[in-house]
Amino acid sequence: MDVIRQEIHVAFRYPVHFTTGVFTASNRLVRDLVQSDDPGAPAKVVVVVDRGVERAHPELTGSIERYCVEHADAITLAAPVLVIPGGEQVKNDARHTERVLEAINAAQLCRHSYLIAVGGGAVLDVAGFAAATAHRGVRLIRVPTTVLAQDDSAVGVKNGVNAFGKKNYLGTFAPPFAVINDFGFLSTLKDRDWRGGISEAVKAALIKDRGFFEFLEANAAALVAREPAAMEQVVRRSAALHLRHIATGGDPFELGSSRPLDFGHWAAHKLEQVTHHGLRHGEAVAIGIALDSTYSYLSGFLAEADWRRIIDIFLALGLSVYSPALGERLDTPADPDCVLRGLADFQEHLGGRLTIMLLKGIGEPFDVNEIHPDVMVRCIEMLKTIEAGRAETTAQKAS
Repeated sequence: MDVIRQEIHVAFRYPVHFTTGVFTASNRLVRDLVQSDDPGAPAKVVVVVDRGVERAHPELTGSIERYCVEHADAITLAAPVLVIPGGEQVKNDARHTERVLEAINAAQLCRHSYLIAVGGGAVLDVAGFAAATAHRGVRLIRVPTTVLAQDDSAVGVKNGVNAFGKKNYLGTFAPPFAVINDFGFLSTLKDRDWRGGISEAVKAALIKDRGFFEFLEANAAALVAREPAAMEQVVRRSAALHLRHIATGGDPFELGSSRPLDFGHWAAHKLEQVTHHGLRHGEAVAIGIALDSTYSYLSGFLAEADWRRIIDIFLALGLSVYSPALGERLDTPADPDCVLRGLADFQEHLGGRLTIMLLKGIGEPFDVNEIHPDVMVRCIEMLKTIEAGRAETTAQKAS
């Protein structure tokens, strides 16, 4: 028997910028990012925009076009701005990915050209999947427009679309060329999306940084009141924690069985599916984190005081810790619409042993390879009671 073993080390570098008015002509950031070494050959660019963002910012398409004209020596807009739907629907319908690929092809982009994606996480996922597969890699610049995308998904290395009824079944690990967080886009978000995105920051704090969790506690009221300065700090600190984990966590492309950044996500993904995305991702993540934190507490790992702080921060942020979908079909755990089925789905997606992250304390995560369904059912019952109590208190205040 003969064998040749080869080990490959590849270094990836990409910046995450923080700015406002990214497509204002005086803001040279995009120009400087794409500027070619050959001054006689402007970079070819295709731009994809989330339809919801276009409606909230009706001047956006024109601003992009004018920006490219103003900087024509560095940028060539190689096709009309492509507008596609936002939200999970865009990941469920392969035709939207095909439209992005068709635009890349028609514009004759190459590996030194750029696809700029402007939108929420779902649009960035679709555009990222198209960019990673066209020519096996067109340069991708992400311009996330939601709290959830700016503080979490857009700064990572994953792209994915849904298939066979499963979230992110098709996807790639492909670092972006750059990420641009423009805080100006956050001002038009609905309250639901503003608050929901904070759940990923809570997650990062719980598994990485107790001090950041304390900052979130202290600034919960300011965040609910939509104070921009507070949110800008949350986005930047959360993004930094995600980037640090990707760079130093030892498994950036998830070859193992542990995914710290998916704390609370096994239930969140299932809740999104069974509610037909009636729950937004951030909302589902809040419930998933509350569930796994409660399991940590009932299993004797997490002190009651820390557990209560975790529940309280979600309540203070106006995020639910329970959904009726959480309690459906618990007597038949193998049912596709039972949240407990999410454990098997999570293991199938990742492979290897079931590995779920729990907490010993705030900022002190650890992995387990077994979840006891009876304990998880008790957790669901506890969260239902907590949510009912909050609803009653809210009703009393309203009356």
